[in-house]
Order: sequence, then structure tokens, then C-alpha cells
Amino acid sequence: MNQILASSEKALASEYSDRVLCFYINTTSRIQIIRITNIPHLFWERVVFPGQRVMFEAVTEAQLEINTSESASTILSDIIPCQQLRLLET
Repeated sequence: MNQILASSEKALASEYSDRVLCFYINTTSRIQIIRITNIPHLFWERVVFPGQRVMFEAVTEAQLEINTSESASTILSDIIPCQQLRLLET
């Protein structure tokens, strides 16, 4: 299932001039929580199941924080600049 930012999130993101369409796949066998944390006044978080694909719009300055589930807690696995997750037009 693909997910795109809700209209209220798009309104907040419209404060920033450059936005990109991004794509992320959970290639692990564990549940992940992904979130954008470095943009003020913008809270975006999703639970991503193993093999699930997520499409979302983000400002170019955004970073996607990936937390992987480990028993009763989560571990910060990676932080990826959204520019690296950008879908390119062909």
C-alpha cells in the first residue's frame, strides 16, 4: 500500500519551496517506524511492515528516520536524506 501526505501535511510542506516525491521499501523482516523529524511544525510518521512500500512527499531538506522494532522497543536503524529517496522522472 502506498501512502501520500494528507492535505494538512501538504499545507505545512507548502511553506517550503522545494518538495520531492519519495519512495521507501522496508526490506527487513521486522516492523519499522519511519518519521520525518528535522522539519519544524511537521510531524509525519508511519508504521511500515516487512516488504511494504511507502510513497510520500517531503521537502528537500527532510530526513527520514527509520526505527526498527526489537522485541519491546525500537532501535534507530538509519537516517536517510529524502533527496536520496527521491523518485526521478524518466
